Amino acid sequence: MTNRRDFVKKVTASTAAVALFPKVSFSQVINANDHINCAVIGVRSRAKAHIKAIHADTNAKILYNCDVDDVILEDHNIWCQENIGYVPKVEKDFRKILENKDVDAVFIATPEHWHAPMAILAMQAGKHVYVEKPCSHNPHENELLVAAEKKYGKKVQMGNQQRSAKTSILAIKEIEEGVIGDVYKGEAYYSNNRGSIGKGNIIEVPSTLDWELWQGPAPRKAYQDNVHPYNWHWFRNWGTGEIHNNGTHEIDICRWALGVDLPESVTSFGGKYTFDDDWEFVDNQQVTFQFKNDKFITWTGHSRGLIQPKRPGRGTTIYGSKGSIMLDRGFYRLFDLQGNLIKEELEGAKSTGTDTRGESNLDVNHVANFFDAIRKDTSLRADIKDASISTMLCHLGNMAQDTGEKLTIDSSDGKVLNSEKAMKSWKREYAAGWEPKL
Repeated sequence: MTNRRDFVKKVTASTAAVALFPKVSFSQVINANDHINCAVIGVRSRAKAHIKAIHADTNAKILYNCDVDDVILEDHNIWCQENIGYVPKVEKDFRKILENKDVDAVFIATPEHWHAPMAILAMQAGKHVYVEKPCSHNPHENELLVAAEKKYGKKVQMGNQQRSAKTSILAIKEIEEGVIGDVYKGEAYYSNNRGSIGKGNIIEVPSTLDWELWQGPAPRKAYQDNVHPYNWHWFRNWGTGEIHNNGTHEIDICRWALGVDLPESVTSFGGKYTFDDDWEFVDNQQVTFQFKNDKFITWTGHSRGLIQPKRPGRGTTIYGSKGSIMLDRGFYRLFDLQGNLIKEELEGAKSTGTDTRGESNLDVNHVANFFDAIRKDTSLRADIKDASISTMLCHLGNMAQDTGEKLTIDSSDGKVLNSEKAMKSWKREYAAGWEPKL
């Protein structure tokens, strides 16, 4: 209700409805105006957190579960009955969902090569979009997403849910107020101990899987037995490596804390050190992003081989002239220059930091913010215009690693100024008929 005229219209309509249907309460009619019907696309893992967060809103409902794998859908339907008390309609082809005018918002938790093309198609169909990180498979898709949000006027939130953590929000506020002086460095890290994915065998596509639709916008590959349902992350045709899979979260928090956007230069060191398998990215990486005013961010990613000495599985440290702040999804800790703990604030909600679901109460907060933006036109905490910048940093980290060069960046648009080789990966090749367009 943005103004008095709108309010009067709603009250008049509501009063008439109550008069015609006396068993319908006034509050039910008003709340119906705020009801949001959702569809969740890609339901194996991360979607479970989405669904619980949607279900936490009493005036939102999941109309559809969508996945291209019958086995995943069947298991997910059982999970839904046990966890939210009902089973949404099932659809394998997301395009049919987009045709349904009853769907207000789509939640995208598919493999990464689908994120931007599907989000753009959803906006074109008049849907609001909650898209998992990273929001794009390549920098060109960042540009398209930002332009699409502007063109179609829809709300687009990326799933970097720590933006909705009360402790992180407090920390950023206090950093802006000068609690640790002039901030200059953000240190982001992620540590896991992933095993080998082996060397895949080309086999017949399972009858339960629509492999053609699974591939969608990606150039066609034969089906092999070590890609679906998770290890696509480590294949360039579909995934973007650990810096995107998890680094997006921590790099985003560092960028937020330092108040920076795109860097002036990027360097990356690392390699694949552990297993002789089909993994196509580095499995240990160190990236440095240099910004204006002598600010910088480092990303330390250990996919296979835990950081030693043992540290928490993920997090960030922000350094300033008067102290430092440690942040993760569960706490905010303030230290002075001597390393003494000055203050600690706890999030008060458990977060699973290194499993594939990553579920926590932060998802509830982040989805609630998305719904508020739809209903009340309030600000998104991870609007795609800003979220795409954090995603772009991760692309630049991969580009620097692949070229082996220090990349000089145009900080107005992220384009690489000194490497034609790096710019060749600005846009990918698309399967015929699937290239996203506005």
